[in-house]
Amino acid sequence: MKVVGFITEYNPFHYGHKYHLEESKKITKAEYSIAVMSGSFVQRGEPSFIDKWTKAKIAIDNGVDLVLELPIIFSTQSAERFAFGGVKLLDSLNIVDYITFGSELGNIEPLNKISKILSEEPQYYNNQLLHYLEEGNSYSVARSHALKDYFIKEKTSFHSSIERIIESPNNILGIEYLKALYKINSSIQPITFQRIGSEYKDEKLSSNKSSSTAIRNNIFKKDLPSVRNNVPAETYAYLEQFLKEHNSFNSLENYSQILLYLLCMTSPHQISKVIDVEEGLENRIINMAFKYNSSNNIIDNTVSKRHTKTRIQRILIHMLLNLQKQDFYYLKDNYPEYYRVLGANEKGVYLLRKIKENSNIPIINKFSDFKKIRKPSFRKMINYDKKGTDLFYLGLNSNPWANKDFYTSPYIKV
Repeated sequence: MKVVGFITEYNPFHYGHKYHLEESKKITKAEYSIAVMSGSFVQRGEPSFIDKWTKAKIAIDNGVDLVLELPIIFSTQSAERFAFGGVKLLDSLNIVDYITFGSELGNIEPLNKISKILSEEPQYYNNQLLHYLEEGNSYSVARSHALKDYFIKEKTSFHSSIERIIESPNNILGIEYLKALYKINSSIQPITFQRIGSEYKDEKLSSNKSSSTAIRNNIFKKDLPSVRNNVPAETYAYLEQFLKEHNSFNSLENYSQILLYLLCMTSPHQISKVIDVEEGLENRIINMAFKYNSSNNIIDNTVSKRHTKTRIQRILIHMLLNLQKQDFYYLKDNYPEYYRVLGANEKGVYLLRKIKENSNIPIINKFSDFKKIRKPSFRKMINYDKKGTDLFYLGLNSNPWANKDFYTSPYIKV
C-alpha cells in the first residue's frame, strides 16, 4: 500500500489542484491520497472563500481519498509554521509514504540545499541575515539576500538564481516542507514537479489553468458564471450551492466592524501579546484603526518595507481568534493532538482504519466526541478550531452562525 500526502487550501479546488492530484499518483504510483487542508481561515490571513466542509466535498468528488483539517493555529501562520503543521500531521499518521508539491523550479535538489542551510543556520548565513534585517528589510527579503551571499561564498552553481527561486511562492512552501521533514526526521519522501498554469498571485483568468486568486477575484468583481470554464464541474456545482445558501462568499472585509471594535477597545499591551506582533507594530495598527473604517484600508496603510500585507492580515485574524504567542508555542509543543476528518471516500474510510492501527492519536469524526478527552492542550487546540468555524459563519452573517461544528458531519462518499 502506497499513500501520497498533500498540504492544501483548495480555496477553491481548480484544475491546477486536479493536475497536482493526478500527477502525484502517476509519479508515486500511490493507490491512496490524503490531503491535510486548511479549514475556516487560510494561510494568507483571510477567511476561506467557502466553508471547510464544502471544500472537502469538492476535493473528495474530484478524487482525493481522505481530507483532514489542518488546525487553525497552523492554517493562519507564516509559510514556515503552516508547513510544519501540515508535515507533522501527515508524519504522525504513520502510513504516508510521499509528500508531493508543485514548484516553479520543478527540481528538488536546489530546494533541498536551501532547506538544509535554513535548518542548520551556519554562522555566515546568520551574520548576513542579521545585517539585512538591521537595514529594515522584511524577514523574507533579508533571508533571500543572506542565502544569495552564502551560496556565492560557497560557489554554488545556482547562486545567481537564488533570489528568483526563493521569491516564488510555491518554491517557498516547498522549502518549508523540506525543512519540516528534516526537523522532525521524517521518513516521508518529498517529490516536486513543475507547477503549471497561472502564477499564485495572478489575478487574470487563463483558460483552465487559472489560480485560486484569479478565480476568487473574478467572482467578487463579476459573478459566478464568469468562472464556469475555469474550475471542474464538481467545484462549480458546489460554488453555486454555497452561493444559493449564503448569498455571498466570505472575505476579510466582512470583519471590518468587528476588527475596528477590537482594535479600538484593546490596549496596545494586549495586542502586543498576539502572535506575529513585534515591538511597536501594535501602535501602528491601532493608529490606522482610528484613521480608517475598513480592514482593507487599515491593512494597506500598515504595510511597510518590513511588514508584508499577508503578515498584517494574519495578525488581524489572530486578534479575532485571540491567539496569543504563549498559547501558540504551548500548543505547538504538544502537537498533534487529534485528526479531524472533513471528508472521505471508500478508500479514505480504509485509510482511517489503517491510521487507527498505526497511530495512538485520536480521530475526531463526530465533533462532540472531543468532550471525552480531558487533556488541557487538546481542549485548547480544538476550541480554537471551533472558534474559527463560528467566526467564519459570523462573517457570512449566517443564521444561525454558531456551533456548526456540532451538527455538521464529515462528507463520507461510499
